[in-house]
Amino acid sequence: MLDSSLMQLMWLASPALPIGGFSYSECLETAVDTARAATESEASAWLVDQLHLSLARSDLPAVAQAIAAWRSDDEARIAAFNAWVLQTRESSELRAQTEQMGKSLLDWLRNHTTATPAQIAVLAGQEPTYPIAYALAASSTGAPLRECLLAYAFGWAENMVQAAIKSVPLGQSAGQRILSALTAEIPAAIDHALSRGDDDRQAFSPMLAILSAQHEVQYSRLFRS
Repeated sequence: MLDSSLMQLMWLASPALPIGGFSYSECLETAVDTARAATESEASAWLVDQLHLSLARSDLPAVAQAIAAWRSDDEARIAAFNAWVLQTRESSELRAQTEQMGKSLLDWLRNHTTATPAQIAVLAGQEPTYPIAYALAASSTGAPLRECLLAYAFGWAENMVQAAIKSVPLGQSAGQRILSALTAEIPAAIDHALSRGDDDRQAFSPMLAILSAQHEVQYSRLFRS
């Protein structure tokens, strides 16, 4: 992989990317509040399960397939992937998260040098979702597909670990141990995602949906999801 491609992926995975990922916990905050993930070991196990049971079956396969669609200029498939991601968000706050991050990433791309205005317009004409906007950004780097997914998963992991540190709460060393556990599991999650076809993607995480609905009315919270 070219140095420039690697650096673009590092940029996309960075928590400093101005798309607001730091402001979401994806229901982890409610899992902590309801004593489902109230310790380091519980939070670590929760996030590893979320990686394999949710991300590896839904968003990661969608990103992989959308990258191929962006690279072949298949606008119909891009629109179908974007609609599918929207349909998998089972609460208003999870839908708001993917839309806000998707729009913010498109704004970032408008000031970048990779995606073309025509490509950005394809997604801007819909309700852009973060996975499909990320697929556009990653497709333009020229990086191999597997590396694009590794960057997506690692960026998710870093944001979730920061959410765990703030909500459990945990110290930085505990956060690094959780991140280590997640990075050890990410390659297998990527392998699973890459083996999925159009008919194999699934979004069935009922407890996440329930906790998200509870989070919307939670008395006190730090995060937007």
